[in-house]
Amino acid sequence: MKCDLHCHTSYSYDSTTPPKEMVEAAIKKGIDCLAITDHSEIKGALEAIGHAKRKSILIIPGIEIKSKEGDILGLNIEKIIPNGLSTEETVKRIKEGGGIAIIPHPFGWFCSFKRDLKEISKEIDGIEILNASIFGPGNKKALAFVQKFNLPFTAGSDAHNLNLVGRAYLEIPGNNLSIEEIFKQIKNRNVKIGGGEAGFLEKLLDRTKRGIAKIQHTQ
Repeated sequence: MKCDLHCHTSYSYDSTTPPKEMVEAAIKKGIDCLAITDHSEIKGALEAIGHAKRKSILIIPGIEIKSKEGDILGLNIEKIIPNGLSTEETVKRIKEGGGIAIIPHPFGWFCSFKRDLKEISKEIDGIEILNASIFGPGNKKALAFVQKFNLPFTAGSDAHNLNLVGRAYLEIPGNNLSIEEIFKQIKNRNVKIGGGEAGFLEKLLDRTKRGIAKIQHTQ
């Protein structure tokens, strides 16, 4: 299965892509599983689940939370977890909600995690090592980190618009896996990354669209 485990819809402050359109674009690109991880919101994920019924794609509900030290993805979460908590408290609430906690883009230029990952490596469930949207060598640093400490990892497009969805993903052996089975394979490191980063100009266009979306959401 091809699993894009990080994307945003119009329920995020920096996207204008409706959940329905994100799901349809992922299906057209051969993605079998898509995690909707809007900033501080789960309505987009729930809407996507409703749209994806009887379609050839599994939707994992999620949320991207801004902890005191940086962003944390909660996968398989259907309840809002507030921003501004410590890393430990954020991870605790994710797990209490039946989800897994992933650190996305930990070494990205504009979105790095402001804490030594070694301190929390036993508490989190994985680290995103391929993010299609970030600038700089962050993906290479994340890959080196998980290899050094033998940690579970994920990958995702971090798409905020249709052209980037499915650009980066995890390849997981098996077909029609459940969310629980996917998580088990991730924790066992029985996965590999697929796809790659977007081109530099694509990233610039993506950032421009995010900026426009922020303005639209404030009007």
